[in-house]
Amino acid sequence: MSTSIVVLSLARRIESELNAVLAPLELTVGRLGLLGHIATVPGVSFSDLARMSGITVQSAHGAVKALAAAGLVRDRNARAGSASTIELTPRGHDLLAAAQQAATEVDERMFGPAADPAHRRIGDAVRAAFTGRTTS
Repeated sequence: MSTSIVVLSLARRIESELNAVLAPLELTVGRLGLLGHIATVPGVSFSDLARMSGITVQSAHGAVKALAAAGLVRDRNARAGSASTIELTPRGHDLLAAAQQAATEVDERMFGPAADPAHRRIGDAVRAAFTGRTTS
């Protein structure tokens, strides 16, 4: 049995579950990740956001433009020739809180007391490994 294959299979199931609960919020896992990075690092630049998200700077620009059009983020320094400082709007903070609640529901289903015992052990191990750490 390959640990990589098992973890990848579980990750795909989790992503599917997350996308299902995020859809009513008009979010995807990717957009949630961007909002989380922006919330964690207020004033983040496009370059840093791209690096943290594993995307190109051009993709970060496009994604942030879409988030801004939806009223979820703003650039405090949107001037030609100036470095951008991207932050969540109040609407973005509200949506992120709702998305985090939805993710908690998925965590409970996938890793909570009623979950498969192996999944519970994986959840416990992940929480223990990352307690006190930021992942941005």
